[in-house]
Amino acid sequence: MARGGATSHLERHGRTSEIDALTFTDLTGRVRRFDEALYDTYADGIPVLHLGRIVYERNFGALEAHLQHTCYSITKSYAGTLAAAFVDEGVLDDTKPIPYYLPELRRTAFEDATLRELMDMQTGLDYSEECADRCASVGAYVRACGSRPRPAGHDGPQTLCEYLRTVRKEGPHGESFAYKTINTEVMTVARVTGRSFVQLLHERLWAPLGCEEDGYVVVDAAGMPLAGCGLSLTLRDMARFGELMREGTWRGKQLIPASVVHDVQLYNDPSKLPSDLTCRNQWWVSRNELRGFFAAGIYGQRLYVLPEAETVIARFASHPVASGAANKPITSHRWRRLSACCASSGPHTQSSPTLHKEYGARCASPSRHPKSPPSCSRRRSNEEEMNANQLDEVME
Repeated sequence: MARGGATSHLERHGRTSEIDALTFTDLTGRVRRFDEALYDTYADGIPVLHLGRIVYERNFGALEAHLQHTCYSITKSYAGTLAAAFVDEGVLDDTKPIPYYLPELRRTAFEDATLRELMDMQTGLDYSEECADRCASVGAYVRACGSRPRPAGHDGPQTLCEYLRTVRKEGPHGESFAYKTINTEVMTVARVTGRSFVQLLHERLWAPLGCEEDGYVVVDAAGMPLAGCGLSLTLRDMARFGELMREGTWRGKQLIPASVVHDVQLYNDPSKLPSDLTCRNQWWVSRNELRGFFAAGIYGQRLYVLPEAETVIARFASHPVASGAANKPITSHRWRRLSACCASSGPHTQSSPTLHKEYGARCASPSRHPKSPPSCSRRRSNEEEMNANQLDEVME
């Protein structure tokens, strides 16, 4: 996706020294400084926007402001936002079953799943993303997409579309949350609009936001873009997307319907998730005191939108552990401290209130990292580690 057009300028209002000096008490009882915690969570880079201005920005290791970095499953939130906008505009009907738009998925596991059930990850598909299981179906998915080497004599699906037709149904749709990347791949709206995911992303978001740099999306052997995990971009451009999601407007133009943004912000359906999170339009919605929402990718990729604090936080990382379990003791309180600082005119040095749940010693603090990212194959095999029983440990 070529940047094209005029780049939108992000004003700066530096508060680096103030934010670096913030202290907080993590879930293990250790007092930390904000800047030290960035190293302890394997951060590659982080910008913080308050009222649309950059108040903090740091990059580590090989990352620079103009360099792209994979965001993994944050891609899902871009795709979910586009789909929700088309639903709001009447282009899509989220109550329709998937074959209404994709007839070739009749007599497959998606036959009686609605678009809304895919958008909110509530399908009953026989599909596992357990990285510890070498027989898990995620392996077949990434091989079909070409993201993992195929063994000699491989005769399985050669493309994403071929793989989707092999998925079977495990239980009823709509009854429980089930994080499955293939939901996002089917959810994309290319058939209805006549435009690919990449084209829609560029036309509806990339160009109007005035992104600084080009973006890249992984495609399979047939040229199908991977909407579930394929996007690489710069931190500032990802932060622009987060800023857009505060109200749906950018430089006075309504790029995303306000009703879509507010639907994500206000969504609260605790019945299908055993945690303090819900999922709406491929965004994670928090029910804690921050009242924010965020996009998440493995190995520490995050995009936090905190409307009440008028703050957006973007982060790239190269954590050696795919899930967020190792980061949770640190990040849970760090973002609370940062949001309080941004929402105030003066520095803060007191620790945040204790969370509702204590995770204790099972979430050991990670050591400082050597800045060598894990291999692509290891990342892909761990990408789908999340499920409903792990969310408390994963999503921070």
